[in-house]
Amino acid sequence: MDYILALDQGTTSSRALLLDRKGRIAGQAMRPVSLLTPKPEWVEQSPELLWRSLEEAACEALERAGAVPRRIAGIGIANQRETFLLWDRQSLEPVGNAIVWQDRRSTALCDRLRKAGWEEPIGMKTGLRLNPYFSGTKLLWLWENLPVLSGRRDRLRFGTVDSWLLAKLTGGKVHATEESNASRTLLYNIHEHRWDADLLALFQTPPSLLPEVLPSAGPFGKGAGFWEGIPILAVLGDQQASLYGQLCWGPGSFKTTYGTGAFSLMNLGSRPPTAAEGLLVSSGWRLEGETTYVLEGCVFAAGAAVGWLVDGLRLAPGVEQAEALARQASETEGLVFVPALTGLGSPYWDPSAEGLLIGITRRTRPSHIARAVWEGIAHQVCDVIEAMARAGGAPLHQMKVDGGAARSDLLLQIQADLLGFSVVRSGCREATALGVGLLAGREAGFFATPEERSGFGRIERIFSPLLDARERRRKREAWKDAVGRTRGWRR
Repeated sequence: MDYILALDQGTTSSRALLLDRKGRIAGQAMRPVSLLTPKPEWVEQSPELLWRSLEEAACEALERAGAVPRRIAGIGIANQRETFLLWDRQSLEPVGNAIVWQDRRSTALCDRLRKAGWEEPIGMKTGLRLNPYFSGTKLLWLWENLPVLSGRRDRLRFGTVDSWLLAKLTGGKVHATEESNASRTLLYNIHEHRWDADLLALFQTPPSLLPEVLPSAGPFGKGAGFWEGIPILAVLGDQQASLYGQLCWGPGSFKTTYGTGAFSLMNLGSRPPTAAEGLLVSSGWRLEGETTYVLEGCVFAAGAAVGWLVDGLRLAPGVEQAEALARQASETEGLVFVPALTGLGSPYWDPSAEGLLIGITRRTRPSHIARAVWEGIAHQVCDVIEAMARAGGAPLHQMKVDGGAARSDLLLQIQADLLGFSVVRSGCREATALGVGLLAGREAGFFATPEERSGFGRIERIFSPLLDARERRRKREAWKDAVGRTRGWRR
């Protein structure tokens, strides 16, 4: 058994890596997955497409390595975290589409619960915010708006995407998750390490629907069918997996992953803070009976903002051409873009906020708009990192980065300029799959030595700030003024 199969099911793609005993990528493949928007503010995905795309990617990765399933020592699964679905416990047939983390159908329901005084109790138990981003509020929306579905609760199973993939891999024998995913549902008490009875009552969810919460590494069952007998050894939410893959194993280490959104996570060690204004506290991973907690800031539109530039405004035929257009402008000429395309995440948590483009003059050109989009992504991440520094009581230095949008040299140089410290790009863009692969390999006895493990943390390039402090302050002040307008104009 020569390989670990690392699976990464994300919002826009499913990826598979085959890792050998030295942590090298022997084969890899990707399949795109599409989003469905049946109504305004609804975002869904086909559960069968999520599974089929991942299985196809895994089979292609095996083929590229010239390997067969019996040579796989174990499987690790990373997944988009807050996306969830329901399925029939007997037939495994999905009940409708998966509801994606970007979906905002429960915004009014969140307002109702907030007025009823649930914001603080939920935060104390879960480390999260009362926001449509998380699956619990949308699950309650389903119960309240689909009475037929509500009446079938005793026949259903609920799960985030990892639970669905485990069910499919094992032929329905396993209904499980682990803490990094459970802690993103609004149903899990991160301090007591259990589904919370008060929250289950609030969200009208019987315990019988819920998966068993297992450690992040260990036996999750064995594969069936094509994957017959292969042990599943690790499961992590995608952002926690990339933190692990970036070797951020000690308290205070942090990273940002730029994908559809941008997610910054800091390792907190075994003690979560009592309060973190504007940020989230979740389980990073639970190993050998101990939970490592993480502090997180969520930016909802990173790569999605570039996608809007390409598909919405049609200023360029593709992402590379959009970046080339942005490079034509050395400055935005005062233009500021707030990419609140699905509301604002950390540290504002304002689902009603809408995108804003201000500072348009007769001098404004398409290149200025393109550059303003890149700067808007970086400004949002700066807001998160500044909040993290306040929570920790000390300045932060040198941010590790990965993800598809981190391929952009322009974005990372702008990011370093606005942060005022260096940005370090990982030598492997697949830090999410590598992270869960590293964890699964740890269980299988692969990557046993520090030298083998350190190969995962190699650096490709360091971006150092080139902007002087005065200009940095000017840009940040203009940004914060624009965010204030974004949030206040409807009020």
